[in-house]
Amino acid sequence: MELDVDPILFVIIGCEIGFWLLLFGGLSVRYLLKRPRWSRPILLAIPILDLALLTAVAVDIHGGGEVTSIHRLAGIYLGVTIAFGHSMIAWADARFANWFADGPPPPKPPTGGMPKFWHEARVYGRWLIAAAIASVATLLLSVTVADPEQRAELFGIFPMLAPVTVIWLIVGPVWALLAGRDDDRHGGDSQRIRPGPDVVSRGADSRAVDR
Repeated sequence: MELDVDPILFVIIGCEIGFWLLLFGGLSVRYLLKRPRWSRPILLAIPILDLALLTAVAVDIHGGGEVTSIHRLAGIYLGVTIAFGHSMIAWADARFANWFADGPPPPKPPTGGMPKFWHEARVYGRWLIAAAIASVATLLLSVTVADPEQRAELFGIFPMLAPVTVIWLIVGPVWALLAGRDDDRHGGDSQRIRPGPDVVSRGADSRAVDR
């Protein structure tokens, strides 16, 4: 039985594998071989994968290929890798530095309060950038290589981006904001209720006088 698999899917998988190979390869050269200068061209080659993916999608569409959900997924993947790529590289670099170069432990993300909200807001901002990049790439393909039928199929990416954007907003920044305000309110109440050291000392003095 012959499997009908969109070749763009293999390009996406290849780009993902290539990303991690270049990332860990570059960091291994930097920290294990102690060759930071050699690691730079390896890490700088990562954006070439994004260009390769965009080119593969454009060639496939220009050649009359049927636009499927895989093509729309490629646009989202492209946006995510560009928007989140730098933070992922920094995340891995901090851990390699800690493991192999006596670097400080990587900071842990905040778990509550307003710091948690600002952390979630920054991550959500990266998603908005990813969605914008995916939208621009789709529009670029639609006006350069796509025919009207392919263009209509490409625009199916927008109904995919919209619910993710709304749900992420709710479960990310909004939820963290509400929880952070609740934490601050409870923290303020506990500080108001808890007696200070001067109150405790006065109470102890009064009990001593009574005795």
